[in-house]
Amino acid sequence: MNVCELCGDEASGYLCARHREQLAARLAELPTLYAEVSECLVPRRSGWGEIVATRGAAGPRSPIDEDVLDTVTWGRAAEVVHLWRVDVQRERWPHHGPPPAAELGADCRWLAMELEWIVDHYPAAGDLAREISDLEGTARSIVGDPAPRRQRLGTCVAMTEAGVCGAVISRLPGETRLKCRWCDSVYEGGAALLAFAHFQPDEAA
Repeated sequence: MNVCELCGDEASGYLCARHREQLAARLAELPTLYAEVSECLVPRRSGWGEIVATRGAAGPRSPIDEDVLDTVTWGRAAEVVHLWRVDVQRERWPHHGPPPAAELGADCRWLAMELEWIVDHYPAAGDLAREISDLEGTARSIVGDPAPRRQRLGTCVAMTEAGVCGAVISRLPGETRLKCRWCDSVYEGGAALLAFAHFQPDEAA
C-alpha cells in the first residue's frame, strides 16, 4: 500500500488525491501570484522615475522595495520551478536533453500536464509539492493574502500500547476530519469529535 508523502494517508501514488489537487491548484496560481509580487517590488509611494531619499544615509534610495527584495529575489520562483521541470524530465525521459529556459508560467503548465505521471512515478513528488507550497506561501505573505495556518485543537486521546497518545492534533480552517500524525487515529463525524473534545486534558480545554 502506498501512502501520501505529505500526510501519510493511503494513496495510489506518492500523493493522496487531496494533495494532488492542491499541487495542481498551486501550479495554476503561481504565475499570477508572482506577477503580483513584482508589482510589490515598487513602493506604493513612488514610481520608477522618482528617487526617494534614504533616512539617515547619504545618497539616493533604490526605487525597489528592498524589504521585499530580501524575501523574494528576482527570478527565484522561476528558477526553482524550472529546476523541478528539468529533474522530472530527466527522470521520465533520461535520453532527452534538458528543456530550454522558459518563463515561470510555461514551466508551471508543463509540470501540471505531467502531474499524473509525477504522482504515480516520481519519488520526489512530496518534495516538489512542499517547495511549490513554500513558494506560494512566500508570495501570499507579500501580496497580503497569506495562506491559512493550522489551528491547534488539542491532543490525541486514543489509547496506544504505551497509554494515551497525547500527540498534538491540528487542522486547517474548514477541515472536518482530524487525523493524528503520530498514531494515525482518525476523528470524523459528530460523535467522534465530541468524544475528542470531552476527553481533552483540563489545560487543553
